[in-house]
Amino acid sequence: MRRLIDAERLERFMRRLGRECEAPGRVYLTGGATAVLYGWRASTVDVDLKLEDGAERILRVLPALKEELELSIELASPADFIPELPGWRERCLFIAREGRLDFFHYDPYAQALSKIERGHGLDLEDVRQMIARGLVDSAVALGLYARIEPELYRYPAIDPADFKRRVHLVLGPAANGE
Repeated sequence: MRRLIDAERLERFMRRLGRECEAPGRVYLTGGATAVLYGWRASTVDVDLKLEDGAERILRVLPALKEELELSIELASPADFIPELPGWRERCLFIAREGRLDFFHYDPYAQALSKIERGHGLDLEDVRQMIARGLVDSAVALGLYARIEPELYRYPAIDPADFKRRVHLVLGPAANGE
């Protein structure tokens, strides 16, 4: 079993990955990695990431880094579970440049909506922390949800009525003390 990943281990992973990749690229961290780097969680069980530019070289070095650093790595992003939010790239938050790689937090709104869809207790706490820290505005999140709602049929694992109910329960005015 792999060890839990704290901020120090996550930053070491980013530095090592940046050193291994000669070509420019973008790496989007999501899920527990965002929670750990922002500090509302002490650790996570794996590093969830999405790759864009430079993905081929990154994919080639991930297995060795995974073993060397004793990390669990998943290629996963919110767009694997809910429809891609319009403008998600513009809402990604820059973390650091390591070598020629730029690391970002995946769009917090997409993260929040996908966590609401999954609905685990830890996920919902992450959403509360994103709101409390100003990473997510409930009204904006509700507007983005409305934009993807017509596309939910493309995700058969989602019960659209239940997802809508949970989105409004978590993000609605009563949930925010209004």
